[in-house]
Amino acid sequence: MSSPPESLRAIPPKGGRTPVAWQSQFHGGAEAEPSVPPRPFGWPVRTVLGITLLGVLALFAVLGPWLVGASPVVQDLRNTLAPPSAQHWLGTDVLGRSALARLAHAAQLSLGMALLAALSAAVPGTLLGIAAAWRGGRTERALLMLSDSVLAIPGLLLVLLIAALAPGALWALYAGLSAALWVEYFRVSRAVARPVLAGDAVQASRLLGFGRGYVLRRHLLPALAPTLGTLLAFTTSQAVLALAALGFVGVGMQPPTPELGLMMTEAMPYYEEAPWLIAAPTTLLVWLVAAMMLLNPDRETA
Repeated sequence: MSSPPESLRAIPPKGGRTPVAWQSQFHGGAEAEPSVPPRPFGWPVRTVLGITLLGVLALFAVLGPWLVGASPVVQDLRNTLAPPSAQHWLGTDVLGRSALARLAHAAQLSLGMALLAALSAAVPGTLLGIAAAWRGGRTERALLMLSDSVLAIPGLLLVLLIAALAPGALWALYAGLSAALWVEYFRVSRAVARPVLAGDAVQASRLLGFGRGYVLRRHLLPALAPTLGTLLAFTTSQAVLALAALGFVGVGMQPPTPELGLMMTEAMPYYEEAPWLIAAPTTLLVWLVAAMMLLNPDRETA
């Protein structure tokens, strides 16, 4: 093979540049910058705070009842409204029950039921939203009419109507929360799926012969995941607030079940002489909702 002509030969300039950088400059391109590896923990500060706070609360809900050891329903009428001490870190209520033990069981109940209800609503709501966007026509109109009819009823009222079938039953509250939350997943997933299904990438996949499973796995789910993650945090916090609101007005869980709203109701008559009783469930509820609100997948500058 003959050597290139002199006009195409060049001596790499001095200055310690690498052959890659010299070739980039010789061919008219900018000198290649060294690639910066991505940050292993490049999450926003708010997301880190939310995950940390939620992790602490989850550990308290899971391990708290076991670590405290005391029963949340055993009464000790000789030790009523006791202030916080080494034996009872958050004191006792009017019936002498450990406030810390009741708070740990209440956190486990509220967080567990809210998360379970949100997940139970997310699966059918997302699938129905994808089906409406995919099929269109009569199927989409029928599902939209169903979702609009559910939205016409306030969420708490819908939960109350279903919970009236079995007052104080855990399964009735769970069913009511799931029935009230699925509509949000349906509307969001349908709104996100429609432009994705009409995009060039999905059309190209269909022309190449790929099936629905491939389109769902490679196109729809990656587009839906960030939005559904944010929505899961919001709906879980909504479920926690709904449970606390129902318990506070006395139509949710019934005594002696430890529940955040019920604990606040029981402590209301004694807020002057034992303010720590109502402060404990209120603070945990605020922290739980704040942690859910901080879980935002949007990438921001930390």
